[in-house]
Amino acid sequence: MVFSVRVQPRASKDEITGVMDGALKVRLRAPALEDRANEALCEHLADVLKTPKAAVRILSGHHSRSKRVEVRGVTEQQVLALVTREA
Repeated sequence: MVFSVRVQPRASKDEITGVMDGALKVRLRAPALEDRANEALCEHLADVLKTPKAAVRILSGHHSRSKRVEVRGVTEQQVLALVTREA
């Protein structure tokens, strides 16, 4: 499953806040320095989707807030459920 993510680093807590311009909006405590926000994004998505961290991969946007993320072993319904569960 490949989808777009919009990241907001240095937030007060790690959470998924909904959809923004067709992308899943994710707030992360980690700063956007030394790849820490990217690592935190992969960890958070793996945690909420209950998949191994190795199944989550950033395809593009490594140095941008807008990213394309691939998560292996999940369905579109599981990703859409994130919006309703945490929003």
